[in-house]
Amino acid sequence: MFVNTFFRFFSINFLLYKNNFKTNSNNGDIMQINLGYVGNPPTLLDIYSHNLTFKEFSKYEYDKGIDLLTKRIKLNFINFLKVLKYNYDNKIKFYRMTHTMFPLLTHPNINIDYKEVFKDDFKKLKEIIDKYNIRIDTHPDEFCLLTSEKNNVTNNSIEILKFHLEIFKLLGIDGKCVLHLGSSKPTKDEALKRFRDNFNKLPGELKKLIILENDDKTYTVTDTLLICEELNIPMILDYHHFICNHLKSERIDKLLPRVIKTWENTNLNPKMHFSSSLNSKQKRNHSTYLNYNSFIKFLKLLKPLNTDIDIMLEAKGKDEALFRLVRQLKFYKDFKVKGTTIIL
Repeated sequence: MFVNTFFRFFSINFLLYKNNFKTNSNNGDIMQINLGYVGNPPTLLDIYSHNLTFKEFSKYEYDKGIDLLTKRIKLNFINFLKVLKYNYDNKIKFYRMTHTMFPLLTHPNINIDYKEVFKDDFKKLKEIIDKYNIRIDTHPDEFCLLTSEKNNVTNNSIEILKFHLEIFKLLGIDGKCVLHLGSSKPTKDEALKRFRDNFNKLPGELKKLIILENDDKTYTVTDTLLICEELNIPMILDYHHFICNHLKSERIDKLLPRVIKTWENTNLNPKMHFSSSLNSKQKRNHSTYLNYNSFIKFLKLLKPLNTDIDIMLEAKGKDEALFRLVRQLKFYKDFKVKGTTIIL
């Protein structure tokens, strides 16, 4: 019996290693939760984003501004390689690339052949991502949305999506771009009609790029799930946003299987977000660390799904918050922790 159990455990984990990002609806009793974090890890003290605003760029002659922009993005490539190695060494299997890694490259007044200028940098980065087998996703800022009443916002958003798609192609990965539904003006129904119209006009590659997340003010899990089911878009459940913004009739345990189902046509684990409120008065703001008891409650909700899931921890402490949570979880008897993976 011990031999059979060991062989089964080894076989499952070998397949998970080989197909690290593939959604796995387990037939047995092994379920893995991979933890990730957002942005540059504070543990690496010399790592930060070398950003450049257009206001700062405009202080220089155009050629000098381009030279400064190129140097800063080169530094971001170097730092990103360090972050990926750090994540690999610490058994972190997925990561959200900071949206400030490539400043101004989608700005209409900036003309730079970034594919050629950074060709060697992209090649080196691709090799490292392939070697480490780390899942990479992105999350543009709140101005990237398909529900705006303003055509220029919609057009700019589409250009941002095209840029993210090109970055993923250069890196050779099946990356996803997290969006919120965003605007609800003048009504939710009208805003959602704009989203449908704009989404349906996108080429297939851009449609496959988008994943939608419920928000903490306007669009509930049900709102987001319905549009995801209608348009065949994978959905991210943000548990903190659900706590802040939900209908009294919403049962998260009943909605979770439907959220998981939206990922069935991808080769990726379903992805979710978890964070904790800063305090009772600033419930929507993220705290530095994570509420251990709340996370345990969330894991118990996920357990019946019997599906491997990637959870992005959105805490100000970033990697430090992740490792603190892992240390706390090791005292809990109902599951095992291996690296930054929870085995339920």
